[in-house]
Amino acid sequence: MDLLDGKRWEVHPAAPPEYVRDLPSIRPILAQILYNRGLNAHKAQEMLEGRKPDQDDPFLMRDVDKAVDLIREVVLAKEPIVIYGDYDVDGITAAAVLMSTLDAFGAVVDVYIPNRVDEGYGLNKEAIAALAEDGVLLMITVDCGTRSIAEVQLAKHLGMTVIITDHHNANGTLPPADAIINPKQSECNYPFKELAGVGVAYKLAQALIRKNKADALRTTRKELEETALLDMVALGTVADMVPLMGENHYLVAAGLERINVGDHPGLSALMQVAGVKPGEITAKTIGYNFSPRLNAAGRISDAKKALNLLLAEDMERALPLAKELDVLNSERRELTQRVRDEARAMVLQKDKPQALIFAASENFAAGVVGLAANRLVDEFNRPAVVIAKEGEYSKGSARSIPEFHITEALDSMPDVLLVRHGGHPAAAGFTIKTVFIPEFESRLYALAQLQLEGLNLTPVFAIDAEIPLTDLSWDLYYELERLEPYGFGNPLPVFASRKVRVCNPHAVGKDGRHLKFSVEDSLGTQWDAIAFHLGYWVERIPSHVDIAYVLERNVWYGNVRLQLNVKDIHFAG
Repeated sequence: MDLLDGKRWEVHPAAPPEYVRDLPSIRPILAQILYNRGLNAHKAQEMLEGRKPDQDDPFLMRDVDKAVDLIREVVLAKEPIVIYGDYDVDGITAAAVLMSTLDAFGAVVDVYIPNRVDEGYGLNKEAIAALAEDGVLLMITVDCGTRSIAEVQLAKHLGMTVIITDHHNANGTLPPADAIINPKQSECNYPFKELAGVGVAYKLAQALIRKNKADALRTTRKELEETALLDMVALGTVADMVPLMGENHYLVAAGLERINVGDHPGLSALMQVAGVKPGEITAKTIGYNFSPRLNAAGRISDAKKALNLLLAEDMERALPLAKELDVLNSERRELTQRVRDEARAMVLQKDKPQALIFAASENFAAGVVGLAANRLVDEFNRPAVVIAKEGEYSKGSARSIPEFHITEALDSMPDVLLVRHGGHPAAAGFTIKTVFIPEFESRLYALAQLQLEGLNLTPVFAIDAEIPLTDLSWDLYYELERLEPYGFGNPLPVFASRKVRVCNPHAVGKDGRHLKFSVEDSLGTQWDAIAFHLGYWVERIPSHVDIAYVLERNVWYGNVRLQLNVKDIHFAG
């Protein structure tokens, strides 16, 4: 079958009849989607009903009980505590969750967030030495620390108690911390392994709050409910692109309810500058409106600005910070485009396509190399590594495709090459001695060539089900809403309809970027359709096509209609 834009469609296999029978209260197409998401019938029903997971007790997580006792002891003694965070939204919200919790208990607590450009990701020895000199006796990490063996050893040598909360994969030996709270460590029996960093911090906060309800510390300043933290949990979970399934799905759904109340000063200020209103906030709003603004602080300025916004107690303090983040986000977009364009030019200068994209330059801004790498992956469907050269040490980011686990690739490099690194299968960050960049490039190229050789790397487009146009309706749309919130791991359901007739195709939008048309089947069933960024096909689209699309609600001048948001087009097969 000929393709218009080079994507391979993969239609999910049909759900077994017994699976559909086990979910009698929903239509088969919804059961098919739940099957596609890898849920058994019990978990599917849990998701549909928005129920809390059966096993979400924070004390099931390894070392939580130990951490709670250590923290309560330090709080009572009024000894200094520091929360060592990260500069992305996951790390910032995780810090906000624990800061709010410990502050309610009357702790002497502050937050340290490393500078992305000067310090890079994770714990660093210089910061730890400075914190120890300032008298910090308890350091709690959020969204980092699992791989920081030498740094934790230093903190212990300097007399600190260290509690790690993290969600990154461990790489063999764990650091000698007093407590390590990470569901991915091998000896942790907590049933859900895919929490974001903020999710892990929330489990510790939950445990602290429950313990304090049973046995209140005399230092407690105010009573805090677990649900008061869910807005931060939703924000960080969506931003970090962990799968919105299982406990994450529940946490984000509950968090969105709190966000839409509109009583959080920092988020209300963000809504104002982003032009959105309470009651309208979805996971997509977090991803497209909130996260870029919060991340912009750490990328090109100081991540503490984003943290201070989230901790602001009134609009008078929150709104100026939100406006500043809005300006920083505009600057971030321009920087990202420049880095992406230069890196792209380097790619196109190669004599032949490479298994891996690698670009390093003194002109790149360290704060946006990850965003540039992400765009290169989107365009070329190859792993991409982008490095900002900065003297003796350089900082880079990597993004990847499902066929190439980028963090395992970094793990396989000789220890001498990378100063520090960490990440997930599809994304990683690292610091490298600049002199080793050529060897690093050569080794990564060789590894990618070995692992990707012979694979069909044409982008895959997953189709939930092939359905006729007659199956589409408002009833189906409302039933699909039961699967929200959508996001990474729980995408909007994508349907395919075959051999539909194209009616009245015309280009719309600025410079005719988008394609507006209607589709009709052999029975005369007709639906309006929009294909964003496919306006250039207006003169060439054939009379009959296969379309892949999501069913969406369209509001135009007060008129509400369903339409097909077409994601991909093939010639009719």
